[in-house]
Amino acid sequence: MQKIRKAIIPAAGFGTRMLPATKAMPKEMLPIVDKPVIQYVVEEAVASGITDIIIVTGSNKRAIEDHFDYSPELDESLRKQGKDKQRRELKQIAEMANFVYVRQKGPYGNGTPVLNCAPLIGDEPFAVLWADDLVIGKKPRLKQLIEVYEEYGDPVLTAIKTNQAGTKKYGIIDGVSVQKNVLRVKSVIEKPGPQRAPSLWGAVGGYVLTPDIFPVLQKTKMGHGGELWLVDAIFALSKKRSIYARLIEGRYCDAGSPLGLLKTNIELALHRSELSQEFKKYLRALKF
Repeated sequence: MQKIRKAIIPAAGFGTRMLPATKAMPKEMLPIVDKPVIQYVVEEAVASGITDIIIVTGSNKRAIEDHFDYSPELDESLRKQGKDKQRRELKQIAEMANFVYVRQKGPYGNGTPVLNCAPLIGDEPFAVLWADDLVIGKKPRLKQLIEVYEEYGDPVLTAIKTNQAGTKKYGIIDGVSVQKNVLRVKSVIEKPGPQRAPSLWGAVGGYVLTPDIFPVLQKTKMGHGGELWLVDAIFALSKKRSIYARLIEGRYCDAGSPLGLLKTNIELALHRSELSQEFKKYLRALKF
């Protein structure tokens, strides 16, 4: 079985949920504590064994490329100031993976950036991670997906445990349990509500896919909003082979909305040993 070494991170969208902050700044570069959100996603991929990061960008996303590049001028400035720790951190950002950038071309929709990467993926299995979805936990979310792929050899979706209210927010997975925290997927019902929900497993971003998704994507018709949706292609593929879902161990964070970004900032700040104690004091002292 081929090892998964490549991950696609779509990052070409306008980030309209985060306007006006994203008018001139990529939403993927919005900070969580002291790092842009996309860096957390890249770090998750690298910690899961990924060596090649393919970031699909648009015309206003040059800051992403600059962030993961080496800056001789900044390095020299930090050297003169004796800031060796910061120098090492910035050097590590540029060297932690092989970064490849692709400009998105084609119809709107999250299936397009994946299809754009077909020549770079070839006949290998690969991962897809959204640049504003994070999971806080001991084991990286992608590593958990890869473990399921290595056992079954089929595509794997990310699932989270939700509640009755969540059945109105997420696509809900209908499937058959094959082992603890793993389902063989029969279908995903989009926001069915508590009366029609077949489970409390919500489908969120993060996938391990096989290269046979590409010809399926090419034939997939435009879906909701006249856009090309990756999930439509995945479930067309499910008619030909098994698809699995992994219930992720960890806390899922959607950093793609103002409230979600704020919550994620607070959660990750509380996980930082050098910040948590003082930050907790500040939060307790707030008056509402």
